Amino acid sequence: MRKWVQDMRTEFKNNLKFLRQERGLGQVELANKLGVSKGIISLWENGLREPNLASLVTIAQFFHVTLDELVGMEETGSTTK
Repeated sequence: MRKWVQDMRTEFKNNLKFLRQERGLGQVELANKLGVSKGIISLWENGLREPNLASLVTIAQFFHVTLDELVGMEETGSTTK
């Protein structure tokens, strides 16, 4: 696997958790708002699964960030970079 792909996966999981916590949401709350299960949020945040494109768009729209920001190609304000 190419390093940049792995980097995007790592950045996504870190950014998702950062954005969720920054807004004071628990995993259950975010799951309800996105229409997915709490387990899916946990899997995404732990890097064990990745969302499909439609889910990525929904997440980006919910948090008012671009897809590039969500996957770490642009800065989101996350301290994990």
